[in-house]
Amino acid sequence: MTADHTSSMFDEVSRSGYYPEIVAAGLRDALAGEVVEGYVLHHEPTFDRDEIRRHMTVLALTPSRLILVHTDEHPGDDLLPKPYTSTTSEAVALDQVRSVVVTRMVTSTSKKLEEALLTIGWGAVSRVELEPAQCSDPECEADHGYSGSVTGDDFSLRLAAAGDGGAAVEKLLAFARTLSAATSGRAG
Repeated sequence: MTADHTSSMFDEVSRSGYYPEIVAAGLRDALAGEVVEGYVLHHEPTFDRDEIRRHMTVLALTPSRLILVHTDEHPGDDLLPKPYTSTTSEAVALDQVRSVVVTRMVTSTSKKLEEALLTIGWGAVSRVELEPAQCSDPECEADHGYSGSVTGDDFSLRLAAAGDGGAAVEKLLAFARTLSAATSGRAG
């Protein structure tokens, strides 16, 4: 039986101090009563001209789904004149997850883990990279069309030991292992 991390996830959301009620409401709605088998939370400030804006991403793994909840701060605009937050949640069935890609950045001198990048693909978003196609004849001036690739790019999260702490990077890697096991059918 897998451990239930639901209460520890909500405790961490509360400790973050970043709109905890709003983030928790988005999580509760998306979880729909399922238990959390693993999670990772990333709270990050961003700089917008002379202001600091924050945002938070929470990934939660349930027995059947991957939950993503992202909350942003926004300045007032034409539609909402006062500053506001927006929270978006997405629930992806585990059998729809097509790829779990983990990149580790380790320094060559100390062999220390500095950063980790988790990219998850389920086919909702793809990135297309095109370039002019060429043939091997250096004198050829014909139009050979384009060549390129389509890459799944639904979600990426990068954490760095310098900014987020080594424990946060290790937690991201642990979440990636748990997600990989769940999508391979060998969870638990």
